[in-house]
Amino acid sequence: MYVAWLKKQSDKLHPRAWDFIQLVRLDKPIGIYLLMWPTLSALWIAGKGSPSIKDVIIFTLGVILMRSAGCIINDFADRNFDGYVARTKDRPLAGKKITPKEAFTLLFCLLLGCLLLVLCTNQITFYLSFGAIAVAACYPFMKRITHYPQIVLGAAYSWGILMVFTAETGQLPWYAWLLFLANVAWTVAFDTYYAMSDRADDLKIGVKSTAIAFGQYVRLIIAILQGIHLLAFAIVGVFLDFGWYFYIGLLIAIICFMWEFYMTSKLDPISCFKAFYHNQWAGFAIWLGLVIDYSIY
Repeated sequence: MYVAWLKKQSDKLHPRAWDFIQLVRLDKPIGIYLLMWPTLSALWIAGKGSPSIKDVIIFTLGVILMRSAGCIINDFADRNFDGYVARTKDRPLAGKKITPKEAFTLLFCLLLGCLLLVLCTNQITFYLSFGAIAVAACYPFMKRITHYPQIVLGAAYSWGILMVFTAETGQLPWYAWLLFLANVAWTVAFDTYYAMSDRADDLKIGVKSTAIAFGQYVRLIIAILQGIHLLAFAIVGVFLDFGWYFYIGLLIAIICFMWEFYMTSKLDPISCFKAFYHNQWAGFAIWLGLVIDYSIY
């Protein structure tokens, strides 16, 4: 329903608008959710349940803009590979619906928007933002170098956690780093599910991923990584004396992960892709548990 509505609105706006919407994946907002929930969770922790409205707006918009920018960087790097992968062969750059010059123009506009947002924070957050861009730019090229590009993606998806702490408090306490590492583990887990749907094609064209590296132990390793993610949040919860609603959120996340483990028993591409999408509910449950917990206690 959302995609149909978005397509209809884009057709009214401009004949080529849909190509650019697909380029930045606004028709597939799952990436926004998977980036948004951990960033907001960290923001709520940094703000002790009452983050500034300014920072909520800045990082919500920042997540959307940076994810969109990351998609352009990724598609530009993969434009000569995507045509050989069933799931990506129709992407705008691979299908030559959009030229590289047009893609870079949009990328410049998105990064300019990110710059204007980060200028509304403080100096340390401004400096950290360059790290976010650097990691996001490196990720697509790691697929040619290492079987563990998902770790770099995890750093890109987790960089906002560090930035919300510096924006809210001007500091990076030890548990900010723990949440950062926990989110790297979670990102590797859900993106490995994602990569499983492309594993057959990736093996043919020589693209590397953890889906290939983990081999027959892929589900077990994903479960361990998800467990590390939850354990880290539990440690932070104990240290900061969170209440039961936070742990209920963690329990729901555990149930989500268990369901994903069960449904991917055959490791078929469709089930793995569904498991990837399903991770958003675990992230949302943790954030909602935090919001309720801070509101009550």
